[in-house]
Amino acid sequence: MRIATFNINGIKARLPRLIEWLEETRPTVACLQEIKTMDEGFPADAFEKIGYKAIWHGQKSFNGVAILADGVEPIETQRGLPGDDADEQSRYLEADVNGVRVASIYLPNGNPQPGPKFDYKLDWMERLRTYAKTLWDAEIPTALVGDYNVVPEDKDIWSPRALADDALMQPQSRDAYARMLGDGWTDAIDTFNPRGGVWTFWDYQAGAWQRDHGFRIDHLLLSPELADRMQAAGVDKEYRGREKSSDHTPVWVELAD
Repeated sequence: MRIATFNINGIKARLPRLIEWLEETRPTVACLQEIKTMDEGFPADAFEKIGYKAIWHGQKSFNGVAILADGVEPIETQRGLPGDDADEQSRYLEADVNGVRVASIYLPNGNPQPGPKFDYKLDWMERLRTYAKTLWDAEIPTALVGDYNVVPEDKDIWSPRALADDALMQPQSRDAYARMLGDGWTDAIDTFNPRGGVWTFWDYQAGAWQRDHGFRIDHLLLSPELADRMQAAGVDKEYRGREKSSDHTPVWVELAD
């Protein structure tokens, strides 16, 4: 079973690239972020044509998450992250697929910091941790995957100084992510690449892709039930270099059946 995550940065603009990736790599589950479309604009038919069933949680022009499953219907279990009834941003969607609970997560960016956007980011991360504990306590095999907008350690960026003042690199952001790991969630990519040097995002500006000036912010966190099944994890880096690509690239983990 292959679970993948891909911040697509606008599903309508990237649809050809997305279909291409799905057909070429055929993940069992594909979690998408930043679909940037209202629910009625989601191109479900395009995925049906290649054998994928989908659920989605859209928002006009911003945010938005989706879960695609190969040949089976994702059974929705949670829409929106609990803990703040006033939060209307579409950043969390969860479903059961083939006996595994999978969440597609688009964590707030938090810039500029300090300020209300950074406060929202930290509050969201604490809500995620609190909710994740309920899944943990229920012993549900769970994968919390997506764009976390956190560079966990200096080894996860081409130059720590380049983003020293960014919300993605602040001690509070990193500490919140580290607390998730401290609770027992396994970072799949880090497990297979303990020395770092693996990027999932390259900015469109300043020739970042051409110079390999990237960093790792797309993560796959696994509960113990799934961590025990891990066989491989990686980044589909080449898709960042294709025409009209997202500024992120797909990230995946392979689980034994």
